[in-house]
Amino acid sequence: MNDVSNPFPQPVSGTVTPRFGDVATFMRLPLFRNPADVEIGMVGVPWDGGTTNRPGARHGPRQMRDLSTMMRRIHHVTRVAPYELAKCGDLGDASVNPASLDDSLERIERFYSKLHAAGVTPLSAGGDHLITLPIMRGMVHFDAHSDTWDTYFGGYKYTHGTPFRRAVEEGLLDPKRVVQIGIRGSLYKRDDNDWAVEQGMRVITIEEYFDLGVEKVIAEARRVVGDGPTYVSFDVDGIDPAFAPGTGTPEVGGLTPREALAILRGLAGIDVIGADVVEVAPQYDATTNTAHVGAQMLFTELCLVAANPKRTKQTASATRR
Repeated sequence: MNDVSNPFPQPVSGTVTPRFGDVATFMRLPLFRNPADVEIGMVGVPWDGGTTNRPGARHGPRQMRDLSTMMRRIHHVTRVAPYELAKCGDLGDASVNPASLDDSLERIERFYSKLHAAGVTPLSAGGDHLITLPIMRGMVHFDAHSDTWDTYFGGYKYTHGTPFRRAVEEGLLDPKRVVQIGIRGSLYKRDDNDWAVEQGMRVITIEEYFDLGVEKVIAEARRVVGDGPTYVSFDVDGIDPAFAPGTGTPEVGGLTPREALAILRGLAGIDVIGADVVEVAPQYDATTNTAHVGAQMLFTELCLVAANPKRTKQTASATRR
């Protein structure tokens, strides 16, 4: 195993210990319990109490940890080596209460408040999409669904279909700096997605995405989020279920993993202050393809966070002092 006192911990190499060996951690990084020990903390949030269709995303973090053992040290396209740029580590799981939605939201918020106080940039694996609510500001959002519905089942405001509406209402999120990519699927009502647009969110449906193409969508995303702090949220149901069937609310006709990875790479240089991958529900995918997709997205997000120019400048300044 690695020496966890190393200021820049490195993943265990698959050329030294086989990928299927030892205890699974995100990217085969050391496990830390003190957030002050890392700059970028990878966290599991094993909770799906906001799910309204197929449950099971509570098991997503564990399988993404397992399949993230396939990730090596350097991104093959961008050549970013995140473990050379930041102290990265697995911070375990946020505390959750599977019997209480309200208590789980409070527990998750307390956990991330501690990370924020320690100056940690979080990279999270869910869990359903409601887990994103406590941890965001500006956002790039990949999804099949807008997740800006108001209520479900006669007045329930906290589900995986409502987090971004609640975030805007609570002042956590500037809707004019939100871009949603890949939105599709049938609607309950004709105006289901109108609220997001009325608030100023840039909603790129899957049909518009195919009309524009990858490069123009990247340019539009960069225009919308600008230079401000940006949180990237990736719902795995943004990917077509032909490639990622293991999710609670699959929608056909989505992005391919190749397209999604290209868009993520195109966000290089943006002030990414955190990111997540959510809604991986392993029991619906015997092939493990969905968790493989999730792990690849997590690694690409990790490279974005580690290479964030504002973060690296702050680190260099602190080191000089």
